[in-house]
Amino acid sequence: MDKIKDTRSFMRITHRYLGYFLAGIMAVYAISGVLLVYRDTDFLKKEKNYDKIVAKNLSEKELGKELKIKNLEIENRIGNIAYFKQGAYNLVTGQAKYVKKELPFVLDKMTKLHKSQSKETLSPLNTFFGIALFFFVISSFWMFNPKTKAFKRGMLFTALGLVVSIILLLV
Repeated sequence: MDKIKDTRSFMRITHRYLGYFLAGIMAVYAISGVLLVYRDTDFLKKEKNYDKIVAKNLSEKELGKELKIKNLEIENRIGNIAYFKQGAYNLVTGQAKYVKKELPFVLDKMTKLHKSQSKETLSPLNTFFGIALFFFVISSFWMFNPKTKAFKRGMLFTALGLVVSIILLLV
């Protein structure tokens, strides 16, 4: 194993091996992050038919929540059947027949990494990953000697990246 002599060697060695360790996780986050950019489209999604019994006489909002369909709007009612864009709901029996477009199983699981909350099983992984990425940010400043041209240029790019990020956040 490499010898840790000072802060610089500690940062470089830890950066290297943590980077190797996190390479797979970063690949998953990168792919799922790109997929999340296009979550409002049908990119890579396939139609899946559902036939589900839910509570009777649900309101539009309750039905959307129960079926996990955002912004569900009942477009038409004929007798006991309420029709919405994705399907139909029988107010008397509670039967809902509808279609949803979903990502394939593996891609869907990958995108859930970005949406996990503290109560979910993935939250420790997300927390660790966030802390590790922040360590990458800090440790990258120990990759080059501060007197070199590469370091000075790197600081310029760091400042530019920070300014661009702030501008995009405020726009």
